[in-house]
Amino acid sequence: MDLDTARTLLTTELESLDERARFAERTRAEASGGTEEGALGQHPGDYGSETAEAMDSEMLVDTVADQRRSVQEALERVENGTYGTCAVCGTAIDDERLEARPEVATCREHADTAVVG
Repeated sequence: MDLDTARTLLTTELESLDERARFAERTRAEASGGTEEGALGQHPGDYGSETAEAMDSEMLVDTVADQRRSVQEALERVENGTYGTCAVCGTAIDDERLEARPEVATCREHADTAVVG
């Protein structure tokens, strides 16, 4: 994949993730809004539902943040000339994989290998 295409895909994905992050933050704020005061005089099942909703919101915020970090790291690789090269073995990542997941840092062989920044 050429770098201009990669940059465009990644920038578009980052914009989408920014919108999802704003939504996740709003959802988290709404979910946590009544949890403390709702515990008093509230049916235990309702309180449990609020707690589960708050936990789901936190997970959504964390997931979007992780995805956003991966895309930003990929944009950094575009800028420093290492985009499209496996961070583990140094071979080229095939275009099909990059088109499906433009933020990936590893080839298919090393797809399950954790790569730290």
